[in-house]
Amino acid sequence: MSVHRPMGIETEYGIIEPGNPGSNPMVLSAHVVAAYAGAPGSAGRGGHVRWDYAGEDPLADARGFRLDRASAHPSQLTDDPEHPAPSEEDAPAPEAAPPGGAGPGVRTTTLRRPTPAELALPTATNAVLTNGARLYVDHAHPEYSSPEVTNPLDAVRWDRAGELVMRGAMDALRHSPGMPEVVVYKNNVDGKGAAYGTHENYLVSREVNFGDIIRYLTPFFVTRPIFCGAGRVGLGQRSERAGYQISQRADYVENDVGLETTFNRPIINTRDEPHADAGRFRRLHVIGGDANLMDVSTYLKMGTTSLVLWLLEQGAVPLELDALMLANPVGETWEVSHDLTLTHRLTLADGRELTALEIQRVYLHVVADALAQAGRTDQATRDVVERWAGVLDRLASDPAGAAAEVEWVAKLELLDGMRRRGGLPWDHPKLAALDLQWSDLRPERSIFNRLVAAGRVERLVPDPEVAAAEHTPPADTRAWFRGQVVARYPGQVAGASWESVVLDLPGHEHLVRVPMTDPLRGTRHHVGALLERAGTAAELLEALTAGRPGHPGRG
Repeated sequence: MSVHRPMGIETEYGIIEPGNPGSNPMVLSAHVVAAYAGAPGSAGRGGHVRWDYAGEDPLADARGFRLDRASAHPSQLTDDPEHPAPSEEDAPAPEAAPPGGAGPGVRTTTLRRPTPAELALPTATNAVLTNGARLYVDHAHPEYSSPEVTNPLDAVRWDRAGELVMRGAMDALRHSPGMPEVVVYKNNVDGKGAAYGTHENYLVSREVNFGDIIRYLTPFFVTRPIFCGAGRVGLGQRSERAGYQISQRADYVENDVGLETTFNRPIINTRDEPHADAGRFRRLHVIGGDANLMDVSTYLKMGTTSLVLWLLEQGAVPLELDALMLANPVGETWEVSHDLTLTHRLTLADGRELTALEIQRVYLHVVADALAQAGRTDQATRDVVERWAGVLDRLASDPAGAAAEVEWVAKLELLDGMRRRGGLPWDHPKLAALDLQWSDLRPERSIFNRLVAAGRVERLVPDPEVAAAEHTPPADTRAWFRGQVVARYPGQVAGASWESVVLDLPGHEHLVRVPMTDPLRGTRHHVGALLERAGTAAELLEALTAGRPGHPGRG
């Protein structure tokens, strides 16, 4: 009866080397990751920890089948550890992790040590951070994948921590002799045809039929950019038409449903890779959202989606949502994004027409009614519902009134002011430059930072709390165990993933994999005292396996 569930955000950041348009973005991205992980005083950042690919399974489709590896596009092979960008090389099926989660009584598995030749092979640049996040090179971009959190406010907190990670990397490169100058942007498009993702992840009960997810979330995803779009100069994938639109990603949506993430992008992604107990959970992988700098936009994006999923988990979806099926979801995705007046009427499958605001209000009212019937809602849930209603009201009466909360509105005000003062058309280079400068993560260059300093942006998480989140994991998910192990036992952690930590214990013949298949185990409450008592990784393993016969011994 709440907004709470394991969730997280992955962001691929834009990257350039000023003055060198021919620079290799993959090399630049590798520099970013390596610089942050290897900066002076950063021994605990996790740069020594390799990614454990055993739990990766990118070709399983939630519709009940598996894409043949030989038929997969190279970009879909994210379980290939030997390439900074996925390759077409075949690889064995991933090893299944044992059930359970990090904590006393866990059942570990042993792994053979890699040979020196295997260790010398090139690998994708990775760092598992002390805050439980993953920092790595993905599709020629530096990507920060936040640790698992349980609520939308923490999603904001640890997503913004990723911005500090990128700033730290830029600073480290700036002070490294011989390294190129690199500028990192939190955006999703380069205006020349390239798009890169900001993906959301939500853990959902496996009992929810995936067909219901497709049916009931499609109209929601098509229309929610009105309150969480980041705004963009240019219409079309290559900005071939002049104008401004609500969503950065909308023009790159080309399909209703599919497994792809880098081409033929769907509204509903079908990847069935839960990174958890597959018998209990599925992970909804949302690929169509924008990279947001504004807290309220991120907060509502995550919070409202979680509430709609909660509604589906109740098993009785009201008829009002059945009536919202769209006649042309992909076409309406583009139309909603291009309509700055919010008056475009979407054609429904039954022939009726509703605006995006009207469709969102149906979702709001259905969720609010279901929560009222369930009773005992928590404060976090009530706050999401109240903010959802308030933002929709402000957008309906005067969108400018939502400028402190909704990113596309705030950016439009700034750009429109410049356009009107200078008599500029929407395709003028100055407007494109200002759009890019909005997302520039250098504090001294960021237009967005100036709005924050002027008090024109509503912040939900204070800066000191975000700074703490750069190095500290969430206390209420398995990210606590992951981040703490990486921080406490540098040199004794060979690898890690969302579902595991791999320990390298002195004197042991094999590596030891500790499973973490339950995202809500391995929390500070669950293992905090145990970690405090364990001075070494060996002592930690002994405590974790206490009571388990046949746990790994010394070789």
